[in-house]
Order: sequence, then C-alpha cells, then structure tokens
Amino acid sequence: MQNDKISWMRLLGILGSFGLFLGVALGAFGAHALKSHWSEASLAIFETGVRYQMYHSIAILIAAVMVDRSPFFQAAGALYAAGIVLFCFSLYLLAWSGIRWLGAITPLGGLCFLAGHIMLLVAFWKSYR
Repeated sequence: MQNDKISWMRLLGILGSFGLFLGVALGAFGAHALKSHWSEASLAIFETGVRYQMYHSIAILIAAVMVDRSPFFQAAGALYAAGIVLFCFSLYLLAWSGIRWLGAITPLGGLCFLAGHIMLLVAFWKSYR
C-alpha cells in the first residue's frame, strides 16, 4: 500500500515538474519564435494553453505532495494530467493547424480540470477533519 502511494507521488511529481518545464519552454517559444509568424488570434489560443498548463502543473505537484493523505489527491492529479492533455494540447494543435474541430476536444479537458478541482476540494475536506 505504501509503495503505491510513493509510486503515485513520484509519477505526479514527474508529470507536474515536466509540465512546468514544458510550459515555460512553450511559452518562450510562442513569445519569441511564433510571434512574427502567427496571427494574434492563434497566439492568444496558444498562450491560453500555456497558462492553463502552468496552473494545472502546479496543481499536480500539490496533489503529489499530498497523495499520502487521501486517494482523492491521486484522483485530482490524474484528472489534472488528463485535462492538460485534452485542454492544453488541443489548443496548441488548434493554434498551430487552424483545424477548428479540435476546439471540440478542449471542453473535455476543461471538465477534467473541474473534476480535479472537486477532487482536490474533497481531499482537503476529508483529510483535515
């Protein structure tokens, strides 16, 4: 049982840390390399993806640190990771390709983020009673 929690802590810690690294790298790439090649609208879409990736990578790290307190932290971290893939990466692809149907994927990621926030709320509620 303890090894499972350590494995989740490690996995979420790696995902959150890598998400922050990638967010900074993509943000810099967007600000410097893409600025002269993309429209304002595409840059705004891209920047929204980067911003949400950064916020939720920090949330993944919070879940990682707290995972031994409640399985709800584990669920929150997993939902945040899924949200990053669905929400942020669909925005990156939309900004890059202009394929509008990719925008239909984005709300699924938003739902994952919302569910992750509910899990985080429940985890803190149950952990400190």
